Amino acid sequence: MKGRLIVSGLGIYTALGKGVEANNYALQSMQHGLSSLDYLKTIHANAFPFGEIKKSAEELIQEAELQDNKGFTRTSLLGILALKEAYIQAKIPFSNSLRIGIINATSVGGMCEVERYYFDVLDQVGDFSEYSDTIDCADCTHRIADYFGIKHYVTTISTACSSSANAIMLGARLIQKGIIDIAVCGGTDALTRFTINGFNSLKNIDKNHCRPFDANRNGLNLGEGAAYIILESEQSCRERGASPLVEFAGFSNFNEAFHPTAPNPEGEGAYQVMKLALEKAHLNPSDIDYINAHGTATLTNDESESNAMKRLFPVLPKFGSTKCYTGHTLAAAGAIEAVFSIQSILKGAVYANLNFETPMPETGFIPQLNYESGLDIQHVMSNSFAFGGNNASLIFSKIKTS
Repeated sequence: MKGRLIVSGLGIYTALGKGVEANNYALQSMQHGLSSLDYLKTIHANAFPFGEIKKSAEELIQEAELQDNKGFTRTSLLGILALKEAYIQAKIPFSNSLRIGIINATSVGGMCEVERYYFDVLDQVGDFSEYSDTIDCADCTHRIADYFGIKHYVTTISTACSSSANAIMLGARLIQKGIIDIAVCGGTDALTRFTINGFNSLKNIDKNHCRPFDANRNGLNLGEGAAYIILESEQSCRERGASPLVEFAGFSNFNEAFHPTAPNPEGEGAYQVMKLALEKAHLNPSDIDYINAHGTATLTNDESESNAMKRLFPVLPKFGSTKCYTGHTLAAAGAIEAVFSIQSILKGAVYANLNFETPMPETGFIPQLNYESGLDIQHVMSNSFAFGGNNASLIFSKIKTS
């Protein structure tokens, strides 16, 4: 492939709403989407704030206009509904002869349905066969691919919280190597009792609204959602009559393998991955106008990411976390925040890091405290850091006209 990698379509579905504009409005209004649970049945429904999408599975099926909905989980449905928007914006027909690949990310797959039948399986009662295969993370990928008629290249990535950021990177590499012409990249995850219980056992969930980068932060809020971006070469985009949105300028992943669930407190992995992404984009730290940080509001992550930013950026750009709006959406987080980062460039805006009060003593950093627009945003960095030290950093840039 010659020339630039271009983003030509965006699609998103989060607790802030369905579609890019609904999410933009919430971010601009500084309105979060966190609440108690209405649809997932768990003893923790009212114990923590969650980024739950306020639609039942039946309502999502109706939105997706599925004729045969057997075996479709919430995870698959959210993915389909988010990707529809990206397909329409990128002007891709659902049935076509283009060399399109889908690189889909998920961490829970169909567990949101399977766990409801756990005791039925143990007691060998009822018919749970409809969802028996959905526990495989690839199941939702294939259902989404089949819905859109994607056959040329189909694969699934599951690297915890950096999954969909890694999906975007793999899509870029596949285009650059000439394996596919258009890459559908992103991820989808639904809330499950498994993830709630798991993070609660790690004592990583805050009973209040999370406070990224605050000295008194006490954990994350979990959420659900899906987001996808359409990647292709600039030549492909223009030949198809689509409109290029931004350039996908740089990316990197770096595994520090420091600990199964905790990052290096000095931020070595975060530092290295941001540095490598800048090098790939041929940019200097001073070129970055805004960092959409990983910012989980957990004790270890925010310390690590802050130390890495302090080391890499002599003058810290505007930065903040958007997980205080959507909750941490796990495998979908990288793609959701990529959409937010791209919108930052297109709208010339940066987002408020909600609930911040007290700077961390380690760095004294103060994140962006208000929604600010009318800015000339040229380059945005989006970070996604995962368990096992699987770190990813993406850089999107405004398209310069010659």
